[in-house]
Amino acid sequence: MSGQNALTLIDPQNGNLAFKIFSFEDNNHFDHLQRNNFYSIIWLKEGGGKLKADFSEYEFSKDTLFTFSPYQPYMFLADGNLSGSVIYFHPDFFCIHKHHDEVACHGVLFNNIYQPPFTNVDSSSAETFQMIMEQMKTEMQTPALAQHELLVSYLKIFLITATRLKTQNLPSTHAPITDKKEPFILQNLKDAIEKHFKTKHSASHYAEMLNISPKALGKITKIHFNKTLTDLISERIIIEAKRELYLTNKPVKEIAYELGYEDEYYFSRFFKTNADISPQIYRDAVGSGRGS
Repeated sequence: MSGQNALTLIDPQNGNLAFKIFSFEDNNHFDHLQRNNFYSIIWLKEGGGKLKADFSEYEFSKDTLFTFSPYQPYMFLADGNLSGSVIYFHPDFFCIHKHHDEVACHGVLFNNIYQPPFTNVDSSSAETFQMIMEQMKTEMQTPALAQHELLVSYLKIFLITATRLKTQNLPSTHAPITDKKEPFILQNLKDAIEKHFKTKHSASHYAEMLNISPKALGKITKIHFNKTLTDLISERIIIEAKRELYLTNKPVKEIAYELGYEDEYYFSRFFKTNADISPQIYRDAVGSGRGS
């Protein structure tokens, strides 16, 4: 069972998990829906099956690195036995939103609505990951001066390595494309969502902008992103809302208004439907990166 070799740091201010590292050799840990208030990095070394995450389902096999944001729902449906290593860290321990330029992983490893939340691990990256995790374990077993700073440094190296790996594994935009029309539409769709998600919330708006029928656009997004167009728009709004809730002191009403919702209560219901938690409870649960 995974708990036997777990090394955990607890935040003394609130008693919440700050940082945790452990190995697992069974399926018990992820065979039910996870909605954690911390970031999860799961390096699967052996096994395979299906991942259910957000609105999608994906096949996976061994040598895979999974990355999940706080309150991102996921579970594994394993074909056989799973084994691997896990790192959990709370946003108060290290905040992706605040340090994304430093580690460049925000939008690559986490909160990427257009890519699956995992990447394949090659042997060279596996060696690096293993070495960093061993260093983390050693540091946690013999705590000394500036332990937090050292663990954050190791975590940054891990995240940068993982970001480079995933970027390298992403399909190249320069690769020859047999059907040029669809990828061109998808790039335009991504640009349109990034530009207008605060003001345009319906799938028909984007179909109209791209001069394509909602049905045809929906079919393309389902094939390429394994999500509906409505899912993509909703997820983008939720990511921004979470960022604002974590990084600012703005009242929920103000965040709702900035995201195009005049009715704070409608926005709160929308947030709860998609994040499975109310905006205020999310803010309380993930802590506060404001002003630090």
